[in-house]
Amino acid sequence: MAAVRGSGSFERLTTHFITHMTADNNDTAMKVYLREIGNLMSRTTEADFLPQSSTTIKDKPCILIVDNNHDFTRSTKLALEKTGSYFVAEENDATKAHETAQNLRPDLILLDVAMPETDGGEVAAQIQSDPTLHRTPIVFLTALVTKAETRSGLRIQGHSFLAKPISFSDLIAGIEENLPARAAF
Repeated sequence: MAAVRGSGSFERLTTHFITHMTADNNDTAMKVYLREIGNLMSRTTEADFLPQSSTTIKDKPCILIVDNNHDFTRSTKLALEKTGSYFVAEENDATKAHETAQNLRPDLILLDVAMPETDGGEVAAQIQSDPTLHRTPIVFLTALVTKAETRSGLRIQGHSFLAKPISFSDLIAGIEENLPARAAF
């Protein structure tokens, strides 16, 4: 990861603030600190904080994971992104999944079946009825089926599905099998 330009300045400024705030115990030190942080941040671009990469997000297939289990979506996102092959977004509120998909335009959606308020079947129906998203592949993730049923070729509402708990290799295989040709490498 590239070093953050100006990080030494930030450290010096923070040390100065802590020293004066402790000694003076007044708002003046806080005002000076905030003004200087603003000046420092205006000279530092967002790109300085991001790791440098030879590929951009546009070069990678975009996967949207919709599941009410935040731990599952977070760990899956991190594992998939660690491969370097995907850009991954997560949505933990099924009622917002359609809107998130509209904004993101993913290449593939991993969708939990059993969620509170709005289940995966309803979300899939919303996405399929949207003219801008109707061709987006959906792969259901569910604990309601067995791994044997997954391999049998059965489909849920015409979509592939993967049984939970899922191994990472099965997840990658399911993604690659369902990614549209335009997004696959």
